[in-house]
Amino acid sequence: MSTSGYLLNAALLVVMVATQCGRYRMTWRRFVYPVLIVAGVGYGFLHNLPTAGNDVQLDLIAAAVGTGCGLLAWPLVTVAHDRGRVMAQAGVAWALVWVAVVGGRMLFAWQATRGSAHDVARFSMEHDITGSDAWTAAFVVMALAIVLARTRVMALRTQRVLVAQPA
Repeated sequence: MSTSGYLLNAALLVVMVATQCGRYRMTWRRFVYPVLIVAGVGYGFLHNLPTAGNDVQLDLIAAAVGTGCGLLAWPLVTVAHDRGRVMAQAGVAWALVWVAVVGGRMLFAWQATRGSAHDVARFSMEHDITGSDAWTAAFVVMALAIVLARTRVMALRTQRVLVAQPA
């Protein structure tokens, strides 16, 4: 990963934590913007998705891991009705999950180009993963799955709160 890649990941982490941590109102923007961002990132990074060898299987595993991480939003964020508005609140535990996920991706990228490059190359050859483009695609897929799963969870929880409120 290039320096700009590390900076982009760090900036996205800061933006996520700054905009999603604490107490905030659930509005349509909270659901539309992440989906639009995912669509743009997916288009920008995955237009030449590697499909040789076991690259697709790697992407499916990454999507499953990302979905699992995104579903962690369920117990770590409270959603409640407050004076006619639906409010959500995320705390330190939620922020730590994001730091762990993004930090883990950055650590893997760092190690894959430095101390563990030989191990990653050997693993890739043994499991028929075609190379760095396949790993990059898998991590992008994982990130997109996290955002989509979290957005879906929050939409469901918001709808439950709205339905539970008397007219």
